Amino acid sequence: QVQLVESGGGSVQAGGSLRLSCAASNFMYSSNCMGWFRQPPGWEREWVASTYIPAGRTYIGDSVKGRFTISQDNAKNTVYLQMNSLKAEDTAMYYCAAGRGGACRPYQSPAEFTYWGQGTQVTVSS
Repeated sequence: QVQLVESGGGSVQAGGSLRLSCAASNFMYSSNCMGWFRQPPGWEREWVASTYIPAGRTYIGDSVKGRFTISQDNAKNTVYLQMNSLKAEDTAMYYCAAGRGGACRPYQSPAEFTYWGQGTQVTVSS
């Protein structure tokens, strides 16, 4: 059974930082696209960033570019989302997602990802 387990969420003040982790198991981690999405209350799930594991090629959404970084540790089958200079509008549930092979591209829809973590809450107070 594929598992994606997120961690690292929490509450911070505006301007602060958090690092989210997504640990993958029972999964062809090395051949996949992995992404981060977020969903504020009452809003649709929004793509944030992706990384194509075989090449380490990354994509970042315009709303977080320059503040968020996606990275990977292949020895740990783990993808990270480093979030700096957090803003109140970054408040959301953050989800890790994985595809079934194939490259990433910017602004993928949630439907293009097969596996999902349970989510981790990020709350930024202004």
